[in-house]
Amino acid sequence: MLDLTRRQSTSYNPELKIWSGASEPSSYSNDLTIGEIIFEQLQKDPERIFQISHSEKTTLTRSQILQNASKVGAYLRQEGFIEETDIVAILAKNTTHVASLAYGCMFNGTPFHTVHPDTIDNTICHLLNITKPRIIFCCAEIFNKLKYVADKMNSENKEFETKIVIIDGIVEGVTNILDIFQIQLQLDYKPESFKNGIDRTLAILCSSGTTGTPKAVTFSNSRKIFEFYSYLSESDIQYSPSSLDWVSGLLVLTSAGVYGTLRVISKEVFSVASFLTICEEYKITWTLVPSSYISTLAHSPEINAKQLRTLRYILFGGDRCLSETLKKMQLYLQFEGILHQGYGVTEMGSVVTWNFGPQSKLASVGTLQSKVQMRIVSESGEALGPNERGEIHCHLGQHWGGYYENIPATREIQDSEGWIHTGDLGYFDDDNYLYIVGRKRDFLKFRTKMYYPREIEEVIAQMPEVAEVCVFGIWNEIDGDAAAASVVTKAGCQLTANQVLDFVAENISENYKQLHAGVQIVPNLAKNSNGKVKRQAVKEEFLKASQDKSK
Repeated sequence: MLDLTRRQSTSYNPELKIWSGASEPSSYSNDLTIGEIIFEQLQKDPERIFQISHSEKTTLTRSQILQNASKVGAYLRQEGFIEETDIVAILAKNTTHVASLAYGCMFNGTPFHTVHPDTIDNTICHLLNITKPRIIFCCAEIFNKLKYVADKMNSENKEFETKIVIIDGIVEGVTNILDIFQIQLQLDYKPESFKNGIDRTLAILCSSGTTGTPKAVTFSNSRKIFEFYSYLSESDIQYSPSSLDWVSGLLVLTSAGVYGTLRVISKEVFSVASFLTICEEYKITWTLVPSSYISTLAHSPEINAKQLRTLRYILFGGDRCLSETLKKMQLYLQFEGILHQGYGVTEMGSVVTWNFGPQSKLASVGTLQSKVQMRIVSESGEALGPNERGEIHCHLGQHWGGYYENIPATREIQDSEGWIHTGDLGYFDDDNYLYIVGRKRDFLKFRTKMYYPREIEEVIAQMPEVAEVCVFGIWNEIDGDAAAASVVTKAGCQLTANQVLDFVAENISENYKQLHAGVQIVPNLAKNSNGKVKRQAVKEEFLKASQDKSK
C-alpha cells in the first residue's frame, strides 16, 4: 500500500483565503492528446491481456485493443472527421468494444458524446440535438429508438446525415463495429497530433440531471483525468460498474490505458451479488464506485470478507457516505484505510479531492489534487476561512470548454476569473481537509429558520433498521419548507413512520428540523443511472403516494 497523503499536500493562503493543491509538474507535453499517450503505452507488452468482459466472456489483449482502436481512428478519418466539431455519440453499456471505440476517437482527436442507453427518448433527442453527432454508435437493443432520433435530426439538419453503427449485437443491413475492424490499416498508422492537444475536447458527458434537464459538459485532454492514479501498475486489476457516460467510467478507461492495468468490465446492472462475484473471481485490487453502492454493500446480508480480500483501493464519490456506514464496510475488508472518498462535479472534468488521510477524518472528502485551487464563499460573495461554511468555488488552472453550445449556462457556473461555482456547500478544517455539508440550492426554510436536509438524514441514518434515507421540503404558505423523509429499511428489518418521527424528535431539539410533513417507508429511492439519489424525484413519489392515500 502506497502512502498517498504526501501527494495531496494542500496549503492555505490566509491573505487570499485560497486553498491550493501541490504544484507537481506533468510528465507529458501539453501538445500530446490522451490518445497519443495511450497509443504509445498499448504498444508495450502486446500479448498481455488488457480487458476481460465478465458478462460477455470475452478477452482482448493489448495488441487487439490497439489494432481495433487504430482501425476506428482510421475509419473516422476516412469519413471526414477532421474538425473538433465532428462528433461521435456513444450509447452503450460496458460492452466488449466500447474501449476500442473510445480510444479510436481519442486517436483521431474526435470528441465522443456519451449518453446512457436507458435515458428516456425526449432527453436523448435534447442532448443529441445539442452536439449533432455525425455517427451514433449504439447497441442493437436500442436501435429502433436511436433510428427515430437520427431520422428526426436528419429531417432538421441538411448539412450532413447522421448514421448509426451497431457496437453490440447485430441489426441486419446496418453497419457494425466488426465491419470497421475489417478495414486495412496502414503499417505506419499514428494518432493525429494537434498544437496544445491538452486543450482539445476529448469527450462530452452529461451533467447529473438531479436539478433539471442534463447539459452537455465538455472535457478536455486534461492530465487530471488520469495523473492522480499513477500509483496504479500492471499488477493492478481494475473494475468499475460505471459506464462511459459517467465521469468515473471515463477515469477508469483512461487510467487503464495509460498505466497498463487489467480492466474487468460487465454490462450487468450493479448488484451486491455481481460485485462480490467479480471481485472474487478476478481478484480485483482497485475499484471506483458511487457512494450509494458502498452503503448498499455495507448493509447487505450477502456481503462477506472472503470475496473482497484482494481489494487494496476502494474509491467512491458522487455523494456523501456516513461515517457509521464506512466503519461497517471496513469490517469486511482485508486492509485498513482502503476506503477513499472523493469529491468533484462533472463540470470539473475529474475528481478534485481524495481522502487518503487518517481514519479520524472519515467524514471528509479529503485534500486537493495537484494544481487545483478552492475557496469557500459566503452568500454575500466574501471569501471565508477555515471551519466557515459557504459555497465551494474551484479553479482547475486550465482551460474548460464549458457546456457545449451553451454560453449562458457556462457563464452561470464559471465566472470571468475561471472559478467554477459548484453549488455545493462545505468547509475546510484546520488540517486543510474538505467537508461537504449540502447543496446550496438544497437549503430549506421552516418559518424563516434555515436548515439542510443532510442534517436530518444524518440522524435518521443512525437508526439500525435504516439502509437509505432522503429528506426534502414540502412547501406550504404558512410554514415554508416542512421536512419530510422517505426511508428504505435494511433487508429483514421492520420500521414504522412513527418510529422515525419519534427518533428524530428525541435526537434533534430544534422544532424547525422536525419531520412536520411526515415519513414514508419505501422499497427504494429514485436514482439516476449511476446510483445518485434524485431528491426531486423522491419528493414527487412521496407526494403522489400521499395523494393516493388521501383518496
